[in-house]
Amino acid sequence: MLLELAKYFAHYYSGFNVFQYLTLRVVLATLTALVIALMIGPVMIRKLTQYKVGQSVRSDGPQTHLGKSGTPTMGGVLILVAIAISTLLWADMSNRYVWLVLVVTLLFGVIGWVDDYKKLVLRNSKGLSARAKYFWQSVVGLGAAIFLYSLAHTSAETSLLIPFLKNFSIELGVMFVLLTYLVIVGSSNAVNLTDGLDGLAIMPTVLVAGALAVFAYVAGNVKFATYLSVPYVMGVGEVAVFCGAMVGAGLGFLWFNTYPAQVFMGDVGALALGAALGVVAVVVRQELVLFIMGGVFVMEAVSVILQVASFKFTGQRIFRMAPIHHHFELKGWPEPRVIVRFWIMTVILVLVGLSSLKIR
Repeated sequence: MLLELAKYFAHYYSGFNVFQYLTLRVVLATLTALVIALMIGPVMIRKLTQYKVGQSVRSDGPQTHLGKSGTPTMGGVLILVAIAISTLLWADMSNRYVWLVLVVTLLFGVIGWVDDYKKLVLRNSKGLSARAKYFWQSVVGLGAAIFLYSLAHTSAETSLLIPFLKNFSIELGVMFVLLTYLVIVGSSNAVNLTDGLDGLAIMPTVLVAGALAVFAYVAGNVKFATYLSVPYVMGVGEVAVFCGAMVGAGLGFLWFNTYPAQVFMGDVGALALGAALGVVAVVVRQELVLFIMGGVFVMEAVSVILQVASFKFTGQRIFRMAPIHHHFELKGWPEPRVIVRFWIMTVILVLVGLSSLKIR
């Protein structure tokens, strides 16, 4: 929106051409989303408190969590509003990739919102049934996958890039649809599982989104893509603006979500942010790098899978409680220690992922 205005006014004053620079718009999108989140956060928290949209805490979990009962939830709406407004203001809205990542994010947010609304407002303890939730996640994920596959112009757009290997990729063909679906739906649920402690999910999301902005910028710039031997995807650089908005919105939310949290994001935020990371990784052709950088999310999801499988087939539990962050809490780690150590792990993994740009 503002980009189009800048183009118009540039006819009268050349200084407006500065907004053509993608890097500047990424920074502005980050700051805009941050300011929006900080401004509307207190209002949203008051409204959620007023309508008693509070978190219910399991009695069989860590006893330190019992004090969190009633903390306002569904704060993910704050994140999505900030992301959407900032992206619409600073991105080139004629770009199909920008629309794709924004629409997928918002649709997953709607799925999470329905689940939260049923649990917290209608007091339906089951919320949206697992089958219904998975069905609608699959519909959106497959829709995005088919859209990308049908509009792919080059083999690079449907090939699987192997990190740390130079000029080596696997042509997926129609299997690209399956991979895209798994990445989007898988990352959405992985972030949702991680969202169990104050700030635990949002900071890794911010870090990974920031790194994906770098990958988007490189993949969308023919010179950098050629120099670094990564697939060039025309137009995908604009997705960096969306990633910047994610970073700003996430930091703004963390202001209120840091320990002890004033608000939780709920499924409306966790499902949407996970899907956003997944679809961005796909369009910038870095699915495996997302697997590395989002190692904390992967660890959380795998811990649940292993716990369920072990109990089902052997009757024994591997962890004291899953997801694994609860395991460490029950071992005696204070909540802030678990959170910060998981953040540190994410910083390391993001640096490893970024190093794949040069180490080949």
